[in-house]
Amino acid sequence: MTITHQFDYIKAKSVAHACKLLSKKGDHRLLSGGTDLIGHIKENLATPDSLIDLKGIDALKHLSVTPSTIKIGALCTFSDLLNSKEMAKYFPAVQEMAQTVASVAVRNRATVVGNICSAVPSLDSAPLLLTYDAVVCVVSSKGVRKVPINQWFISSRQSAIRKGELVCAIEIKMPAQKHGATFVKLGRYRGEDLAQASVAVVALPRDRYRIAFGAVAPTPFRADQLEKLLNGKQLTDNLVGQAVTLIPSLVSPITDIRATKEYRTHMCQVMFERAVETAVARLR
Repeated sequence: MTITHQFDYIKAKSVAHACKLLSKKGDHRLLSGGTDLIGHIKENLATPDSLIDLKGIDALKHLSVTPSTIKIGALCTFSDLLNSKEMAKYFPAVQEMAQTVASVAVRNRATVVGNICSAVPSLDSAPLLLTYDAVVCVVSSKGVRKVPINQWFISSRQSAIRKGELVCAIEIKMPAQKHGATFVKLGRYRGEDLAQASVAVVALPRDRYRIAFGAVAPTPFRADQLEKLLNGKQLTDNLVGQAVTLIPSLVSPITDIRATKEYRTHMCQVMFERAVETAVARLR
């Protein structure tokens, strides 16, 4: 499919230059990986006045580590996550998630920031970012603001980003204590498939848990009620069973060509049970 829509192509020289371009009148789209955007332009789902290419901005390319945070730059791809020694050391479950994203070719181009900006319900990075209380760093010509990831997803395909803004990074606090985590994704086959359902679980000392689901509601979400049920209690088969029976009241999946809502709901229960057991085993 060819691109029939005409638009200006501008290669941004810096973050400030990109922000200046975004502040001008018109529909301006940011190009990093382009795995979603180019497809949308080809299908006339997006008809921008200009594409602002960020790929030449070195400041956005790095995955940087400090004693307190790990920062995923706007141009960091899923392959960058997989190749990061720091991510392997501190957040191996993030690499587990990255490995499930589409194919090698897509992972080499698709960015984590682009993933959260798409705000589709089935995006792969969201459940773990939610369990790690990540923060989205947003910049514009007016300055910088930080948005907690649990406030980022407004509705299906709508995020908290405002006109004239770009996301420069995602920040995750370094773990203050050891933890066990896992990410489980349900797909129809290996390769380039979106999640039918996904769950992330982080197990912390003293019987505390963080749990998030993806692809089974208009937005990815933290399962606060499950966490409240489990936190501070010794994990037993009976307690896990109570949590499993609660899940159908928390998720609201749809039926589409890829799966029925009943199947998605059932698999959320199965995946949660496996995920919490795996997270606890990894903690130990």
